[in-house]
Amino acid sequence: MDARTTAAKATPKSLRTRARILDAAMHLFAEAGYHAATNAVIADAARLTRGAMLYHFATREELVEAAVAHIDLQRAKLFEQAASAAPAPGADAAEHAIDTYWALLHETPFVAFAELEAAARTDPMLRERLAAAQRAFDHAQLGGDRFGALVQAGADPRFLASRDLGRFLLEGLARGAMTYDVDGRRERLLAIVKRAVRMLNRKGDVQDLWDDEGAGRS
Repeated sequence: MDARTTAAKATPKSLRTRARILDAAMHLFAEAGYHAATNAVIADAARLTRGAMLYHFATREELVEAAVAHIDLQRAKLFEQAASAAPAPGADAAEHAIDTYWALLHETPFVAFAELEAAARTDPMLRERLAAAQRAFDHAQLGGDRFGALVQAGADPRFLASRDLGRFLLEGLARGAMTYDVDGRRERLLAIVKRAVRMLNRKGDVQDLWDDEGAGRS
């Protein structure tokens, strides 16, 4: 790419078009799936001709690389917005963090990223382009100080395990396919996740994990 082409792609109009393409890609990945969201389908959703699409992203690899960065940025923005909201007075910080992250997992950037992670299992190109974003999010958003402050977790392995337990159980629950009593089963599982995190944070006992009277409600 020569200097004139690079400069042309940096104009406000070109940047707006590029953002429109990447937004369309993110929504299509979340709603239709990675493989169904071909470059041509994304171009149609962004209301662009095939030629205009090729001008901005000549290959699938270029589009995927830019889309991963775009989706990762949107996830980070949503996460930081959520993390800046303090729990209600008297609310348990860990439960607040669990409710917050559970809600985030259903936002489009998080759904799109989860779809890319699933597709990457059998797609080496996608897996390679996701790796850096996965590491960055793990360290900066959930593995670092921001999420630790949100859940008021300490630095020792027990508290770190409580954070990771909550995170990965929620991610698995969000991606799981339940076929009956979906709301009831999810409510019970979310309550148990909260109790398990409280136990690891030394705020409960193992006997508190299941409440026979409340049928698992927190």
